Amino acid sequence: MITTDLSMALPEIFLACSATVLLIYGAYAGNKTAGFVSALSVAVIAVAFGLIFFGDQKQGLAFGGLFVVDAYANYMKLVALTASGFGILMTQRFVEREGMARFEIPVLMVLATLGMLMMISSNDLMSLYVGLELQSLALYVIAAIRRENLRSSEAGLKYFVLGALSSGMLLYGCSMVYGFTGTTDFDTLGTVISGLAAGDQSPQVGLVVGLVFVCAAIAFKISAVPFHMWTPDVYEGAPTPVTAFFASAPKVAAIALFARLLSDPFGSLVSEWQQIIVFVALASMILGSLAAIKQTNIKRLMAYSSIGNIGYALVGLAAGTQAGVEGLVIYMTIYIFMNMGTFACILSMRQKGNMVEGIDDLKGLSKTSPAMALALTIFMFSMAGIPPLAGFFAKYVVFAAAVDAGLTTLAVIGILTSVIGAFYYLRIIKVMYFDEPSASFDKPIGAEMTMVLTVATAFIVFFILFSSPIMDGAAIAASALFAG
Repeated sequence: MITTDLSMALPEIFLACSATVLLIYGAYAGNKTAGFVSALSVAVIAVAFGLIFFGDQKQGLAFGGLFVVDAYANYMKLVALTASGFGILMTQRFVEREGMARFEIPVLMVLATLGMLMMISSNDLMSLYVGLELQSLALYVIAAIRRENLRSSEAGLKYFVLGALSSGMLLYGCSMVYGFTGTTDFDTLGTVISGLAAGDQSPQVGLVVGLVFVCAAIAFKISAVPFHMWTPDVYEGAPTPVTAFFASAPKVAAIALFARLLSDPFGSLVSEWQQIIVFVALASMILGSLAAIKQTNIKRLMAYSSIGNIGYALVGLAAGTQAGVEGLVIYMTIYIFMNMGTFACILSMRQKGNMVEGIDDLKGLSKTSPAMALALTIFMFSMAGIPPLAGFFAKYVVFAAAVDAGLTTLAVIGILTSVIGAFYYLRIIKVMYFDEPSASFDKPIGAEMTMVLTVATAFIVFFILFSSPIMDGAAIAASALFAG
């Protein structure tokens, strides 16, 4: 039911108002309050999380059907907010130590998070575009926030140019879909396309071409092959906490949007879009597992690792079933903890006050910093899919959904690429435990990093003991999406 009740968008309204207040306060107080603004930004994210988790939100459609609130949207928003909160928390001490304390960074992250929540609740191609651009415009700026740094400026410019190209592709695809169906509303699109399928009519070629363009644009946002070209350079050039943010929260929002778009309005065209997703998943898994092998910079390695992980998540989407979407939701939930934990370790790699990013800099870490070596080992084993860590269950649910949907070959290739990918994860463990120590890292690492590492490590290790709430929540979210 469509309603004008603004309380349905209370978390988004709260984020928008809070970001505006923080921006005005920072503009008047100056960069000397950057740490305080960052702490307030984390609090704002926490309040938005609480409004969804503890609030009694009405579910349905709002703003003329442009905005939808259901169990799926609420679950994915909680995951995105968790990743955003970790990202802002990890930024605070880094910007102070690097002499780049700017209050704009956490405010831009809050605005990007607002865009993510709007994307997740999009129920129209127009609201989809607005949410995507709100997120992207903020990310363009923080990618190039270190204007005096050549690599950061290059990363921001490359991301902006290619992002503008993907936005053009998205608009072109949306215009073609509108031209051949007469609507941009998801529910009406679903009805029109279902009517074609019920009447045994083949979808018009223009509609399928429009869908391909939309899929290509969203594939860029999640850095899936063959639209991944920006990822390694942007990950390496952007400040490390910004890279951590890029690799988690925006991908959760984009892939949540992807799943809603393909499962709801275009659900009847599953035979058409399934071919696209299978190809993208295969290419992402293969490239992610092979290209990372020769990397010596750990941030570039994580860039290719994230490409591979998106490929695994898309295996669940390729299944085109409720179980597949459930697997995708579980995978992205686990992924953000693995990713944030790993980047917390990378952010702690400081020698004599300077950041180091080389894999060789981890030599002998087990002797100089055994606790951090153990934490990083846990994250590497989890990403490799070693049981009983959470990463094993993440891959298991998506591969099981693919097999149940008849995509056995895709699942087998996924398992093989996972085995190949284990090589570079295990190489990091070998460097830490079997090579002679290099210079030790600076201590202490800070309360923020300690908290992120503790929470992420506990989640990965003890997931098997408290997996029921995650599994049940993902099942409810997937059923809500398919019920719609």
